[in-house]
Amino acid sequence: MKQFLSFVLKESHHILRDKRTMLILFGMPVVLMLLFGFAITTDVRNVRTIVVTSTMDHQTRATIDRLSASEYFTITAAVSTPKEAERLIRNQKADFAVMFGHDFAAKHSGLQFIVDGADPNMAQQWTNYAVGVVTNMSGSLVNTKMLYNPQMKSAYNFVPAIMGMLLMLVCAMMTSISIVREKERGTMEVLLVSPVKPLMIIIAKAVPYLVLAFTILTVILLIGRFVLDVPLAGSIVWIYVVSTIYILLALSLGLLISNIATSQLMALLMSAMVLLIPIVMLSGMLFPVESMPRILQWVSAVVPPRYYIEAMRKLMIMGVGFTDIMREVGILTAMTLFFLVVSLAKFKTRLE
Repeated sequence: MKQFLSFVLKESHHILRDKRTMLILFGMPVVLMLLFGFAITTDVRNVRTIVVTSTMDHQTRATIDRLSASEYFTITAAVSTPKEAERLIRNQKADFAVMFGHDFAAKHSGLQFIVDGADPNMAQQWTNYAVGVVTNMSGSLVNTKMLYNPQMKSAYNFVPAIMGMLLMLVCAMMTSISIVREKERGTMEVLLVSPVKPLMIIIAKAVPYLVLAFTILTVILLIGRFVLDVPLAGSIVWIYVVSTIYILLALSLGLLISNIATSQLMALLMSAMVLLIPIVMLSGMLFPVESMPRILQWVSAVVPPRYYIEAMRKLMIMGVGFTDIMREVGILTAMTLFFLVVSLAKFKTRLE
């Protein structure tokens, strides 16, 4: 046991003395959380809006006041013809135009939106928000109740996604680099001929990254709760239990990459291709899996962060119990066992 602890302390000392690594490990979560929480956001705010109307009756004025009073739209001009509105949008002086028909006050109809569709996702969001604001009026009530995220904050979506990305990258990438570094320096053979079994050496090298992963997880949860106001509606115990399974999965992937890679550069490139790109593109972090082509949905089915992110969104935002995440937990557990068995078998083969 003393020998095992000495290996753990050795690896911990190696991590702590590398200031650049420590800066990346603890600086990256904070920077990403703040960026996705405040800067890189899909929230609809201050959309430059033009009013197109030839008559300013009471009903039209009430609708314009509702748009102006909302935090989503900012009325920048009022014009009398659609062509003027299109010209302002084409000249990048406005994003959105609301055109009122002559019979709007009498029939509560004859309303048209002119939208800058250069970004189709944002254009669709602007339209949906405008419909919600305009139609929520007396005589034309469409009352929408938004569950779980009434303020439509994008941070609710990004915080679980960042957790999935960072835990995978820290555990898998850093673990693989740590083991490959020993191979490059020729010290792995020295470690393997020591009295400690090879499996215990691997576990000892993984333990510090396990502790780091839990530290990063705690930092993300604290920033999400107290800085970005993201709720922790579910059980914090289950959040850590599911995260433990996911971290072990990531460590197993790191061990597998270290068995294949022959240099630190190769380990980094493999981590980027095998982990980073699929996490960002196919895990549901940025784009809904349901909106992808069928073949990409099949590919995303083997991307572990997809299930962790889904489980965290259910636990943190929806506040569900364990029975509602059994599918995600079962898949993550099966993947963990698979990668762990394959990684250890591959490692043993290399030694022989």
